[in-house]
Amino acid sequence: MTQTPNYLETKKRSCRAVNWLNFFLADVRDGLGPFLAIFLLTTYKWDQARIGIILTVMGLSSLIIQIPAGAFIDYTKNKRLVLAVCILLISTITIVVVWVPVYSLVLSLKVIMGMATAFLGPAVAAITLGLTGPRYFTRLVGRNEAYNHAGNVFASLLTGVIGYCISMRFSFYTVGIMAALSLISLFFVKSDDIDNRLARGFTEEKCNDNKIPWYKVLTECPPLLIFTICIVLFHFANAAMLPMVGEKLTDTNPQLGPIFISSCIVTAQLAMIPMAILVGRKGDEWGRKKLFMLAFAILPVRGVLFAFTSNAVMLILIQVMDGIANGIFGALFLIIIADLTKSTGRFNVSQGVVTTIMGLGASMSNAVAGAIVVKTSYFHSFMFLAGIALLAFVIFTFFMPETKNYVFRPRQPQKQ
Repeated sequence: MTQTPNYLETKKRSCRAVNWLNFFLADVRDGLGPFLAIFLLTTYKWDQARIGIILTVMGLSSLIIQIPAGAFIDYTKNKRLVLAVCILLISTITIVVVWVPVYSLVLSLKVIMGMATAFLGPAVAAITLGLTGPRYFTRLVGRNEAYNHAGNVFASLLTGVIGYCISMRFSFYTVGIMAALSLISLFFVKSDDIDNRLARGFTEEKCNDNKIPWYKVLTECPPLLIFTICIVLFHFANAAMLPMVGEKLTDTNPQLGPIFISSCIVTAQLAMIPMAILVGRKGDEWGRKKLFMLAFAILPVRGVLFAFTSNAVMLILIQVMDGIANGIFGALFLIIIADLTKSTGRFNVSQGVVTTIMGLGASMSNAVAGAIVVKTSYFHSFMFLAGIALLAFVIFTFFMPETKNYVFRPRQPQKQ
């Protein structure tokens, strides 16, 4: 297809719309998970173990549908419609949960919400890859992540101010506002600008090869297996830290809960913005591994620091480390998956497989960490998570190769 000036201009507009889609989706993706933990703890006096189960249920339900979600996004040409339906579901459920906090109802709605969130990541990633192809994917992913983190800053400030000045309950309406703005941004992404073959992970040179089964991409790609092990350990160590820090402070100072969580999120997200921009601009030039090693090195240090302090100001400052680590992680995750699945046509389903296993680590993190707090203390829980993070760093450093120029080569059946 000839790329006329008008065609290229519409592509640029679609790319800008995807940037803003990521900005507004920031508040929608997890339904204000950390704020929900504080809300249930302070308003309805739910204990940490119960809150951990609620957060775990959402993650586990997402795991059930993650692989089919990725496969469906690979298959469907209506990626924008799928994304719109999921945004509406998540925002509606978030508001219902805070007004009707019946334990059995919350559990049921979190199952549905978890399933809806399973489609968000693959859909946005597929739209991004379909707009740019592999050549400019790193650049647009970096911008997307920067916009996403900026959106988190905006939403967290708004949520924290509303929660502190009015009530925690009303702060959840920000999800509905951001969902509406997400849908408006999605409307400006033109379907004709999305190449569905590129969105699956094919390249322009090999767009008709659809013979590689999805499971072979995982089982016959050793770097993808190593990467999966590392990130499941990373997320097991990381997922429970911020909610647990909020609970730790709220136990002694309930009034500070909403504003503290907002401060932590804003601090981390502000640090993530330059990291995402750095990955977008230098990820191709510097390669992936060196940048990712920094993210893995930071997490165990952060866990130890959380264990040894209860000072609110220090806890907020430690979140700068979270911003650096997760800013790198968020941008490089999709780029590495795209590297390892290039020309296979299995980008989204492979992303679904890896995210499923990663989500298992994140989901179990809240339940295990919450149980350790109930049985022992916050100190022991943070030290346990720091140990898991250190293991992830060691495995990644010594076993994970650079993926920038990786070429997937499936095993050929042996001739008889």
